Amino acid sequence: MIIVRIILTVLPEKQLEVRQTLLTLVVSGGKEPGCLDYSVSCNIQDKNSFSLHQEWKTREDLDQHIRSHRFGVLLGTKTLLSKPPSIQIHTVDQTQGMEAIHAVRNKNG
Repeated sequence: MIIVRIILTVLPEKQLEVRQTLLTLVVSGGKEPGCLDYSVSCNIQDKNSFSLHQEWKTREDLDQHIRSHRFGVLLGTKTLLSKPPSIQIHTVDQTQGMEAIHAVRNKNG
């Protein structure tokens, strides 16, 4: 699985415009092949900071998304930002659930 986190720090006067763009991208984002999750959140301490979270089945699915018009729209918001976007791409080779929490909590107790 591939996890992408993109942080956008928006010019205050462009906050509404960027928010509307991101909401449009999120609504249609989950329809792309290989997309497991596509969501956006706003920093509760800074309403001009948005975090876009994406999960992809494979790197090939992500690469296709990066070449898409939708991702081009996201890149097009750069003139509305107060600084360049922060982009992190993580490759996950293992996923654990609640059993990992129970194992750690029960280890010493």
